Amino acid sequence: LSGLDPAQPYFQDTPIEVRLDKSDAEFVDVIHTDSAPTIPYLGEYSALLTALGHLDFYPNGGKQMPGCGKNPISQIVDLDGIWEGTRDFVACNHLRSYKYYSDSIIYPDGFLGYSCASYDVFKTERCFPCPPEGCPNMGHFADKFKGKIKNDFQKLYLNTGEAKDFALWRYKVTMTLSGKHKVKGHVNIALYGSGGNTRQHQILEGTLQPDNTYISFIDAEINLGTVTNVKFLWNNNVLNPTFPKIGAATITVQSGENG
Repeated sequence: LSGLDPAQPYFQDTPIEVRLDKSDAEFVDVIHTDSAPTIPYLGEYSALLTALGHLDFYPNGGKQMPGCGKNPISQIVDLDGIWEGTRDFVACNHLRSYKYYSDSIIYPDGFLGYSCASYDVFKTERCFPCPPEGCPNMGHFADKFKGKIKNDFQKLYLNTGEAKDFALWRYKVTMTLSGKHKVKGHVNIALYGSGGNTRQHQILEGTLQPDNTYISFIDAEINLGTVTNVKFLWNNNVLNPTFPKIGAATITVQSGENG
């Protein structure tokens, strides 16, 4: 039984008899996409943030979904038509749950959820990579993880894209810089693999200090497969007459899926 952003009003903190609960089926997975505070008289009903099933997924933290803060006009004048656009504008976060679910059918290897105490912890190294038993897939293929559930409730975190296709694949990038002098600027990385290439992702901004090691995460728009190349680009934010040079001594890329 899959719960797609189950509603909060009149169900929060109620007995399990009247709300979605893991006792409702042999396997219950839940996608939480709209658990910001409720605004009851504006028709803005938020969803339950409480863990309810055997696996509870909180994409993007479960509150505000990427792409839902767009300009109202551009959102209403949608590619799918005025009706779809208006509906998305009014209940964008809520409706993301079924859109993620339908995308998960197309990407059976995507939407990996990382078991974590919170979304803030998910952004650190503490929940990366997946454990030896793997990470469950949010959506249609969540039941592949049915026999591997250890905890009473399992909260899982991941990031998604702003628009279809929503699936992303998480990689950890560890980079040691080379050069003679520190400079201000930013670093972009593009990854190349047997499964395709990513766009450029900014992984560092501010002071670039040679010999320092920096760790960042990339949520790539494709499953890279075996990584073959890394493109390193840096830029200083202001014109520097000394023409400083910064390079990458080493770059290590680690897949979240298999470590």
